[in-house]
Amino acid sequence: MRLLNTTTIRLEEFNEAICPPYAILSHTWGDEEVSFQEMQLEKHPIWKAGYPKIIETCREALEHHLHYAWIDTCCIDKSSSAELSEAINSMFQWYAKASICFAFLSDIPVGVDPFETMNSRWYTRGWTLQELIAPRIILFYNSDWEMIGSRDDLRYKISASTGIDAHFLRDHIPDIHLELSSASIAQRMSWAAGRQTTRTEDMAYCLLGIFGINMPLLYGEGERAFIRLQEEIIRHTNDHSIFAWDLNSPLRQSGGHTGVDLKGAGVFATTPSAFAGSSAVVSIETGEVSTPFFLTNSGIQIDLRVFKEGNSMQCFWSEIGQRIEVSDAGTMEPDCRKANLPRHYFSSP
Repeated sequence: MRLLNTTTIRLEEFNEAICPPYAILSHTWGDEEVSFQEMQLEKHPIWKAGYPKIIETCREALEHHLHYAWIDTCCIDKSSSAELSEAINSMFQWYAKASICFAFLSDIPVGVDPFETMNSRWYTRGWTLQELIAPRIILFYNSDWEMIGSRDDLRYKISASTGIDAHFLRDHIPDIHLELSSASIAQRMSWAAGRQTTRTEDMAYCLLGIFGINMPLLYGEGERAFIRLQEEIIRHTNDHSIFAWDLNSPLRQSGGHTGVDLKGAGVFATTPSAFAGSSAVVSIETGEVSTPFFLTNSGIQIDLRVFKEGNSMQCFWSEIGQRIEVSDAGTMEPDCRKANLPRHYFSSP
């Protein structure tokens, strides 16, 4: 792991297992960020717009008696695809292991009420979701590097703005991965709905840590990356809520199971935004073992009761076995249509 010495402003390499305590920066990228290669130069590019961010991070780290800091712009050699892949797969853990996280809201001017800072661009980006959840402690700063407040202070306001339960925004959570496992897959997906990344694939890659998943990065595959993420998730969980998406569609709201063009429809969503209506999807303890399901070369194999819709021989529906409760909406019932193969069905979102 590469860290920035907060006194010398020089990069140093450490074995991740024994690296010293460090601060970490969360921010949104702007123009003229300083790269790893530029930080290797004898004379740093102090004229670049992104350089003051590095200096202020180091200054704040020293104020908190930390002699090292990690900043994504200059601590990763992005010219190496192998290093970039390792960094993205490790990033959630790096934020979780940091002694403190400084969240720099560059678009929040001096004097803005702390409870009125939720309109910052920082809250709209895909990568900052894990940076909001993973760290032990977060301090927020405005554009002049004046402290706005802590995540703990603002957690109820942040929760109301982002849809993330305030329970997950507390400071000093002993094991954030264990804590996150209490939230359903659909619930965690809903936290990313409406967020944006510059590259389509990053909308999947920025969620790896939220689900405790590692997978290779394949830039150029577009929305397929989000499908791969869901395929990887089901290899590690029997949580049926991964199918509880598109709950705000007119079909769901009317309680119907017909009238949908199923051409090209599948059991997986193509974007986290499909889970926008799933923030209230929670797992209910019923004492029943959740039905396991598997990814095969023909699709998802799962044992469920399938019910015929009226007298139709084409439209069926099933109730997913985990008993997913949706506030004001009963249980989640995925629609499906019979395929041309026995015991095969298409899913209708």
